[in-house]
Formats: sequence, structure tokens, C-alpha cells
Amino acid sequence: MCGRAIHGGAGTLPRADMGGDKEAKYRAGLSASLDAGYAVLHGGGTSLDAVTQAVTVLEDNPLFNAGLGSVFTLDGHNELDASIMDGSTLNAGAVCGVTHIRNPVQLARTVMEHSEFVMLSGEGAEEFALSRGISLVPRSYFHTVERWRQLERIRDGDTGLSALTISHVGTVGAVALDGGGRLAAATSTGGMTGKRYHRIGDSPIIGAGTYADDRSCAVSATGHGEVFIRAAVAHDICSRMRFGGRTLEAAVREVVLGELVELRGEGGVIAIDRRGEISMEFNSEGMFRGCRRSGEGARIAIYRP
Repeated sequence: MCGRAIHGGAGTLPRADMGGDKEAKYRAGLSASLDAGYAVLHGGGTSLDAVTQAVTVLEDNPLFNAGLGSVFTLDGHNELDASIMDGSTLNAGAVCGVTHIRNPVQLARTVMEHSEFVMLSGEGAEEFALSRGISLVPRSYFHTVERWRQLERIRDGDTGLSALTISHVGTVGAVALDGGGRLAAATSTGGMTGKRYHRIGDSPIIGAGTYADDRSCAVSATGHGEVFIRAAVAHDICSRMRFGGRTLEAAVREVVLGELVELRGEGGVIAIDRRGEISMEFNSEGMFRGCRRSGEGARIAIYRP
């Protein structure tokens, strides 16, 4: 049984801001990512290849807060983070605070596969990218009109904005199980609109925003990063399965609807276990998400049924 799930971020998502052509575009973007991951697995590829490709597609889509669609810091720059993990070996790679990398998830995988490190940051990560033949892009590549307008609203002190409005935070991610029973997870983000001091959230932190272990499950998280770090969300879900005997659904619900709520953390996760069971749970108003298992059609959603 092969399977995969993706997310495009969770948070405050007013229904009045969605619908019609805008919703159709988001759904099309999620479908393209799901199809990319499915094509890899259907062709006999690995779960690592599937999550890398699925996240790359989302990074290249300006609708989502990762890669091309990344939000701006308060001083008008883009700082990108990503991580990836192989559940069969527990190998992992991550980058944070990069400013010239078109697809941070691909660099995170390169760190995992071609260095002795797990996480590289900023200029060091980009120096490593060049050493591995990965081209840098100008900062102008990440500039989109919509994201700049969001920054201007923050700078102007728009009190109508929630700090967790999905369009101003958000993350993308993917989890997968391949035909060999191997699990993998990947997460990528542009961070928070108007963030300061080179703030880093949970997305590049193994055990918080991303975790995969063939003995339990693979998880990619999205939401209030500081709380996800404090709760070690992704690892906690895996541990509840491995050591506590929980089912995937039970472990996810205990963490997302229990632990996070108690800590006032908003967001959600996607997860898949070694049997191909999939959970996509959130405690926020909405979460862009989709999943597909072998022999079944794709499921894409934004709000609760």
C-alpha cells in the first residue's frame, strides 16, 4: 500500500476570503502536488523522492508560503526554511534562513545526503549549495505583489489581521509511504509576514515540524511554530505510536486537539503510518490539505466537512 498526503498551511482562514476562482486555484495547486508525488510512487520511486517532488511543486506555486510564494520579513526580505527526513534510516537534513535558494527542500535533502550535518543556516547553507552545484537565484525571484501588500498591511498596523492568518504564515509539507514500506516527510516555509531578528520556526527543526520513522509514522506540521517547537509535535506523535501503542489517528488527535490546544497553539499536521493509514488533523479554522492512497482517488479539502 502506497500513500501520500500534502498540506499547504493551516491557520485562520476566513471563509469570506475563499471561494470561487481563488479556491479553485488553491485546489489546483494542491492537486498538482499530489499528482507529482503519485507519479513518483506509481513509477516505483521512493518516498523520499515523492515528498521532495511534492514539496517542490508547492514551493514553485506563488499561492503557498514557501519558495516563490514566501512572505516578507519586516525589513522586506525573504528568509526560507525547510527540512526532510528518511524514516528508514532516521537520516535528516535541514536549512534555515536562506535567501537565494529557489527550492529549499532540495537543498535540505542535499545536506542530508552529501554532508555530515543535519542543519545549515543562511550564508553557510548557500555556500554549501554552490559547492554541490546548486545555483542561487536573486532575491527578486521571491518578490510577489500579493506578499508585498501583506507586508505593507503589517507595517501600517492593520489591527484587523490575526497573527496566525494563513496567508501571512503558512507552510507546505508532504509525507509518503512507498512500495518498499519506507516512510518520509518534508516541510518548507517562508516563515511569518513581518518577522524580525531572523526568527526560525518549527519547519526546519527535526522532531518539531518534521519527523519520520518506519517504526511508527511520518509527520509534517504547520501552524504556530513556537508552540510546535516546545511540544516537539512531530516526534511526540511518532512516540505515542511507537511506545504508547496508539493508532495514528489517536496519536494525532491527542497532540493536535489536546497538547496544542492546552498550549494555545494553532495549526495542524499531516501524517501517514507504515500501513498506509493517513491522518490530516487541525485545530484552526482551516488547513489546505490533500491525500491519495494507491487504488483510490485524491481527496482535497480546506475546511472541515
